[in-house]
Amino acid sequence: MQRAAALTLELPNGGGQAPMIAGVDEAGRGPLAGEVYAAAVILPVDYDLPGLNDSKKLSESRREQLFELIQAQAISYAIVGIAAPEIDRLNIFQATLHAMEKAVTMLATQPDFVYVDGTHCPPWRYASQALVKGDSRLDCIAAASVLAKVARDRVMVKLDQQYPGYGFARHKGYPTKAHMAALAKLGPCPAHRRSYAPVARCVAALST
Repeated sequence: MQRAAALTLELPNGGGQAPMIAGVDEAGRGPLAGEVYAAAVILPVDYDLPGLNDSKKLSESRREQLFELIQAQAISYAIVGIAAPEIDRLNIFQATLHAMEKAVTMLATQPDFVYVDGTHCPPWRYASQALVKGDSRLDCIAAASVLAKVARDRVMVKLDQQYPGYGFARHKGYPTKAHMAALAKLGPCPAHRRSYAPVARCVAALST
């Protein structure tokens, strides 16, 4: 069940106790609007999360079920969102690392080791390792991917009500044809990332 078993060489000696291993993942780097999210999760040894996998490989209903189960079973978890203005100020790469670092520091139980999905770990004090496709390799990262994805999707549904016409509930801010058409018609709303080229082009076109 625990796919971290094959990756134990990097783990510290827990002095006879199982080390606290956190998984970290993000959601929402690609969209033109909304927050980028990161989550950190420490799972117990005896967790029971049937069907847990990379959130992108799960149905929406299964993600929603796992979202509740993960929160109920996790030793500790934290979910952080970074808003569009901060993304524009920092750039999406730095904003994502900031969200990841903040999520780990918010864990009520601090980890002995952190696995991060992707190619980079934040510049932090934690012993850690970045894993490409980690959300398909380690359950702790997969759990973090589910928390980040579901939390972000729920916020996008709320943004759809706050800023009607863009279709945020459907495309979650990704640059679909429908989103691009709405952006050209309505212009950007406060949730749009103005540092992203399609949004910047729209702003420029509206100002001429």
